[in-house]
Amino acid sequence: MFNPIHYSPSVETIGDDESQIVNDILAMMAASQRASMDRHRHAHRDAHSKSHAVLKARLTVRENLPAHLAQGIFSQPCSYEVMVRLSSAPGDIHSDKVPAPRGFAIKVIGVEGERLIPELDGRNQDLLMVNFPVIAFGTVAKYKKLLGLLEKNAQTPDFFQRIVAGTARASENFVEALGKTPGATLQGLARDNNNILGETYHTQAAIRYGAHVAKLSLQPKSDNVRSLTGELVEVDGHSTMRDVVREFFSSDGAEYDLRAQLCVDLDKMPVEDAAVLWEESLAPQESIATLTIDPQDSFSPARRVYGDDVLSFSPWNGIEAHRPLGSIMRVRKLAYERSTAFRHTGNAVERREPDSLDQVPD
Repeated sequence: MFNPIHYSPSVETIGDDESQIVNDILAMMAASQRASMDRHRHAHRDAHSKSHAVLKARLTVRENLPAHLAQGIFSQPCSYEVMVRLSSAPGDIHSDKVPAPRGFAIKVIGVEGERLIPELDGRNQDLLMVNFPVIAFGTVAKYKKLLGLLEKNAQTPDFFQRIVAGTARASENFVEALGKTPGATLQGLARDNNNILGETYHTQAAIRYGAHVAKLSLQPKSDNVRSLTGELVEVDGHSTMRDVVREFFSSDGAEYDLRAQLCVDLDKMPVEDAAVLWEESLAPQESIATLTIDPQDSFSPARRVYGDDVLSFSPWNGIEAHRPLGSIMRVRKLAYERSTAFRHTGNAVERREPDSLDQVPD
């Protein structure tokens, strides 16, 4: 019998040394962001710094959702305006010849509910997803150990990064040939340059889902993006992914299926370790809404500036019914706010939370 657990604060466990670990992580991330600004003479995000598209969209919540899915902003059938940003994960900007995890950030505009951070302007719900179901550094303690390696790899020359990615893919294949499962770190480095529009994206870490706990995912729904799944992009320039996306949306629209996977067992589906895959044999991915993107210019000069310099995303920009959960999410609360403040101050740009798609430049 499908019996999702009920949310309570007790689903989280805060370690005695978490505060110090978080402070150490924030210091390392801030140093990396400052170094990136010195190189580029422009402040970028400390993660997912390279944009590929900024899109106008709408999110339509399905009718007749069962009670366990009709939660939070999905409690009633409705349609929300949405902004989407497609990106690559590193905190520095590299050629697209370097394989990297891809990001799909969604800003749902005009939601009701108790705000997680009341002092932030706006009534929006941000959902941040990556094209990999788990995160290699699934706890803050692991994150601190791996951050130096990840930061070092993010700043190495593009040629060396391509060697690292190729070696990781070869190692992953070897491990799979032995009938074993490669670790999340190895898999994360072994990304291919597949078409960004055909990927499936995941919150990786858990969030509160109203009365329950869940992870969300976004899967291609319309045939034109489903056909791009696994399609290798022949990268011939620094911004090939941007060009591929821009060409697609110049004439086509797309639909994606937003899904929720509810936690049914905190031991097998832990909240505090985001490196553990929640197996679908325990709980299925269930459709909750459709994301629709119409044809448009996804990366005009005005949109690029708006997406890179004005727009902000954070898993903590939202409502209590979708509170981020686990130590990785807790460190993101401070990390995202500090990164955003540094970026807007360094670029002398006012941070503005949108309340309408009319504010997105054409």
